Amino acid sequence: MAWQRKGQQTLWQLGGNQPQSAPLPPGLQTPLGSVWKLFVYGYMVEQNLAGSDYVCQGGNPEEVYCCQPGHSVDRERALLQSCGLYFEPRRLKIAAADWRRFWQARQAPGWLQDLPQLKPERQVAVSQLLQGLAQFPPQARQQAGHTLVSVLTQGKAEGSVALLGSQLRVKTWTMPDPSHPGERQGGAAGWLADGSPVWLQGRGGSAQVLPQLSPKLVPLLQPVTVADTEACVRVRYFARYPIQSVTRSDGRVVVPGVMEGQYQVRFRNGVSLALSSQGELWLQQTVAGWQVNGRLGMNEYVARVLEREGRSEPPEAARALAIAARSYVVQQGAREQGCFSMQDSSSQQRVAPRPASKAARAIADWTDGLVLTGVPVQYHSTRQARHQLAWAWAVSAAQRGMTFDRMLQQTYPGSSLVSYLSPLDGDCDRLPQVERWLEQQLPVWQRRLQHEEGLEALEQAPAVCRLPGGKPYADVERGRIHVRGLATDEDRITVAHETLHLLFRHHPRGQDEDFVEQTARRLIQQGG
Repeated sequence: MAWQRKGQQTLWQLGGNQPQSAPLPPGLQTPLGSVWKLFVYGYMVEQNLAGSDYVCQGGNPEEVYCCQPGHSVDRERALLQSCGLYFEPRRLKIAAADWRRFWQARQAPGWLQDLPQLKPERQVAVSQLLQGLAQFPPQARQQAGHTLVSVLTQGKAEGSVALLGSQLRVKTWTMPDPSHPGERQGGAAGWLADGSPVWLQGRGGSAQVLPQLSPKLVPLLQPVTVADTEACVRVRYFARYPIQSVTRSDGRVVVPGVMEGQYQVRFRNGVSLALSSQGELWLQQTVAGWQVNGRLGMNEYVARVLEREGRSEPPEAARALAIAARSYVVQQGAREQGCFSMQDSSSQQRVAPRPASKAARAIADWTDGLVLTGVPVQYHSTRQARHQLAWAWAVSAAQRGMTFDRMLQQTYPGSSLVSYLSPLDGDCDRLPQVERWLEQQLPVWQRRLQHEEGLEALEQAPAVCRLPGGKPYADVERGRIHVRGLATDEDRITVAHETLHLLFRHHPRGQDEDFVEQTARRLIQQGG
């Protein structure tokens, strides 16, 4: 791995027990691979270039990375799925001269200015690739980064989010390995959460390289501090507790306006509370009395919620609660003056009236942007239920060794873990017609199979996601299936087949394709 941080380029060797670092050799080369698509993406965002969706016609083998015949793919999913056909400069009508002027103005390396040579097989110096990523327009980098978070949740490095959170935001690549004929090399390039350019490479395709390297990256990425400027939350503090008086700890007279320093708030019920502000809170005097308001960055807000609704230990429980809290405000918060708007109350979320601790803020930064989509998100101190995370349960689960992503999968089945700052609405394009049909069939199937060894009944039908390419499959971890549709009897058999994988998910029969296929056909032939 190589990165560029604080003006220094460093190469890390990750093959041994301990990462070894050295200055990045200027002659180290890498194939550009699919990273060329990332630079086209950045150009499109910065130039406000409205590229039309790519429509798959069938017959082109490259469309396997894009969509099924008759379907289309947009820019964000094209980046995530590595659909090169979407980013073809000729299709997007990008002129070579315009491209050159754009990157020249940003003092990008010469190889990046040459649009006709921007091809996967192009060899570039890793040092210059990092420089090109450093010259990426900031707005485009942020937008690309939030979409690329999904590489760790459902892309080539699916599952790596358990180790890395949202700290790695990279475009994957895979190319033939010239030093080992017949084999492949792969990796990724992009940024860390703080914007530092990064590049990785190893033997094998990117689907193997990233998961293998993720455990070795953990000590190198701690901690990465995230600029908390991309979203904000306006908070009305003490919404359900009328304030009687506000006094300053230094004895000065309290006046409406920005609050800085230490304060004592006394409520009409007789309770007093210490308050600390560094200018993020302000005091307002209304007809009803004093009111304290705040404007916080999203991660600071999540960290303060974490300190009121849970703790920063154990880390896995805290990460799960942080994502649940962020998901809640994104789902439930009104919008006011460009910010989400929430009340500090038990009916919404309780928010600490003082700057978050370093430990709580580190949890919020580590999960930066991550939210659950596709299901309603609730949480509670003690009551664990479907779509409701209990802090007490999360602590117990963490003590048993469960990672935060598995807690979320178990509590919010059918959900997707994405960045709320990405145009992606999740990695599951739902098929409502198939879901309605499956809701009707599932109880019938479970009654017919109730005496089968290994059956684990489902309380409700799984989410059904549209399959963009490849073979249908069941996502056992997240409790959903990926299929093409419901047009034919074979489609119905496929839906039954993948559902059976979930019904026998913890039994060897669930991995027995002959048993699953025969049972699926029998269920459909019997009127399913």
